[in-house]
Amino acid sequence: MEFMAAIGGTAWTVFFFIVALSIIVFVHEYGHYIVGRWSGIHSEVFSVGFGPVLWSRTDKRGTRWQIAAVPFGGYVKFLGDVDATSVKQADVSGLSAAEQRHTMAGAPLWARSATVLAGPVANFILTFVLLAGILLVLGIPREEPTVGSMRAFPMDGPTLVEGDVILAIEGRPTPDRDTFGAVVSELPAQRTMDYTVRRGSDELVVAGPHPFAPVIGQVIIRSAAMDAGLQAGDVILRAGGQDVITFSELPGIVAASKGDPVPLTVWRAGETFDVSLTPRIRTMEDDTGTFVERYQIGLAAGMVFEPATRRTGLLETFSLTAEQMWRMVATTFSGLWNIITGAISTCNFSGAIGIAETMGDAARNGVESFIGMMAVLSLGVGVLNLFPIPVLDGGHLVFHAYEAVMGRPPSDRALQVLMSIGLTLVLGLMLFALSRDLVCI
Repeated sequence: MEFMAAIGGTAWTVFFFIVALSIIVFVHEYGHYIVGRWSGIHSEVFSVGFGPVLWSRTDKRGTRWQIAAVPFGGYVKFLGDVDATSVKQADVSGLSAAEQRHTMAGAPLWARSATVLAGPVANFILTFVLLAGILLVLGIPREEPTVGSMRAFPMDGPTLVEGDVILAIEGRPTPDRDTFGAVVSELPAQRTMDYTVRRGSDELVVAGPHPFAPVIGQVIIRSAAMDAGLQAGDVILRAGGQDVITFSELPGIVAASKGDPVPLTVWRAGETFDVSLTPRIRTMEDDTGTFVERYQIGLAAGMVFEPATRRTGLLETFSLTAEQMWRMVATTFSGLWNIITGAISTCNFSGAIGIAETMGDAARNGVESFIGMMAVLSLGVGVLNLFPIPVLDGGHLVFHAYEAVMGRPPSDRALQVLMSIGLTLVLGLMLFALSRDLVCI
């Protein structure tokens, strides 16, 4: 049974990894294809995957669209290309000047550069669309703290109900989200609170649990909690042999374990069960933006109620999404720099196995989590391809910049050497990332 469960889990992970990667690769290559087409460069082959062709068809423009057996990448082969790298060109001397214009080598520099750049840009657009879509569907919390719905919670007696507008907690006014957050951060660790709420046309005081009682808001991907099957909405009653009143007590208990298993007593929909989680060292940003390593079991806090949300307008959605993408890019480069300088462990670097596990766990967490992680992966693919390494799009752009300055492209010999170096670097990076997947927990 355990073997079958492992097979099922692996199949789930591989399936969702292939789904996510295929979408991202298709969008990346479509960026190359469509801008190449717009700029007059003909595409002979558009392939999702490598190796033996499983399916293909040729459109009216003469481009063969195909799906290949190895689904870990893809390419667009333009007219005149010897292979998918678009560096080495076939002999096109037999073509007319008009026909040569439709090859990658014969196209103007601006057309070639735009076609190369379009792949990463398409990934950034995909990330933006996915993040904006999540925002448009889910909305953002209302400015006035309002109960959207109550989570199941082991408490008897009066409590909050959907639609309650929280005016004060323990007598302290909470007129907006920022003030609500400040008040909650200073509340004492006690099981019940007095909430002053507006319910319809009435203003009344009701008892309810601490806003940040030990309720799981999210199970972190690739964590001990995910492996143990904990779920969002679970309530932690005891941890490390002591009663837990607020979620903020959990990090201290986990840190005090110094990596030893932490026993938990969990309440879920009226049932109580015990589970033991072994913390893992994870790197995270603290309040100052500094990366620190801490023992974690993989739980994020959730409030005892889901906040009521409102829809965002198009301009607000655009602004919030752009801010989120900028933070993601900044965090990516900050993380890479800290890995290179040794400030944080290389175990924060993931290869194909780690990414596959991430996508599988994200799918288990729900559609929102899967789409969000696909947005992160698409952004990563776009950023990686802009690195100035031969065989990547960034390397091609460096060649084009050289041609723009010198008035001629690099020699064939120089290109061959640089491409060999670039391929070695990329393969070395992939093997190093794979080693991190195998060595690090």
